[in-house]
Amino acid sequence: MPTPPSQITGSYTSGLRYQGYDCPRLGIELDSLARREDQLALAQEQRIKTSQMQAFWWGFGQGDGIVASELANVRGEKEAVRKAMDVRHCQQSVATKSQVPP
Repeated sequence: MPTPPSQITGSYTSGLRYQGYDCPRLGIELDSLARREDQLALAQEQRIKTSQMQAFWWGFGQGDGIVASELANVRGEKEAVRKAMDVRHCQQSVATKSQVPP
């Protein structure tokens, strides 16, 4: 069965990618990643529902797919952006339901 989105942790992402970004650009990047994370979490929830239905009818369901992997990558990137924002003492004005506290 697929892993629930709440149990998928961020994969390691180097902060070097965001080293040259200023605060406004980091904020935009964080906002974009938060929206993508929400989309992927919904897609993972749908995969769970589909898998449960398949398990009911056929006796087996799906495992984690590319959505879970991408969700882990996006969460890792969000953490890297947050760290870059902390280094630059930027305001983190993005507050989404899927945002995990540091």
